[in-house]
Amino acid sequence: MLKNSNLLSHPAINLFGNDKPSIGSNFIELQSVDSTNNYAMAKVHAGLALHGTAYFAHDQLAGKGQRGKTWNTAPGENIIMSIVLEPHFLQPMQQFVLSAAIAVSCYDFIVNYFFDEWSIKWPNDLYWRDRKAGGILIESICKGNDWLFAIVGIGININQVQFPEHIKNAVSLKQICGNTMMVVDLAKELCSFIDKRYSQLEQKGAHQLLSEYNRLLFKRNQSVRLKKENIIFETTVKGVSQQGQLLTFDTIERSFDFGEVEWMMGE
Repeated sequence: MLKNSNLLSHPAINLFGNDKPSIGSNFIELQSVDSTNNYAMAKVHAGLALHGTAYFAHDQLAGKGQRGKTWNTAPGENIIMSIVLEPHFLQPMQQFVLSAAIAVSCYDFIVNYFFDEWSIKWPNDLYWRDRKAGGILIESICKGNDWLFAIVGIGININQVQFPEHIKNAVSLKQICGNTMMVVDLAKELCSFIDKRYSQLEQKGAHQLLSEYNRLLFKRNQSVRLKKENIIFETTVKGVSQQGQLLTFDTIERSFDFGEVEWMMGE
């Protein structure tokens, strides 16, 4: 998590009061970047990114994934986008709430086209059956209890049909439906879904969103194999807490922080 004591006087903060621009109304296309999250973060630090700005890249050379992994993508074929948000109504300890809202937004977007067999794999991957179609990475700028900025990175496989050999379970929308889709148009549409869920979170709180997130949870009420340190064990997924802990049950009730356990399945 990045911290910067000068950001409370950042020119973007509270510039619009309660009349902030909608997410994606400022949509910027980039031909090639190392990482859209890096690019967006640099714009925030320079005072050049406002709430709701979306940075879409046709090519990303060093995309970021969760836990230091990379996000591999073919040029021009997928949604690669980072959105700048100012979640001042949340505290840094509530970061999972925003993550859940973004994940549900992506689910809303994708079931617009494909109705069946989608789920959200904890913490925020988009899955079709047992295959990964998208992921989310949120990086934050905080000062004390003030959450100044969130950089929401989203990658969704759209038209790519060939993936690196080490990625065993990736899938794209084209592989599912057989159709080539207009990636930029889809990215703009996704922004509108995120705007709706973000507004819901801000106006009505987290309860309903977290309930929907858990309803959509991958392998909920099913037995899965997890690995903690060097031990592999079976347990039943029950849900995810408001703090973002995975809740399971076997001989006892268990809870796990993100990064504490690894799913024993293809990534």
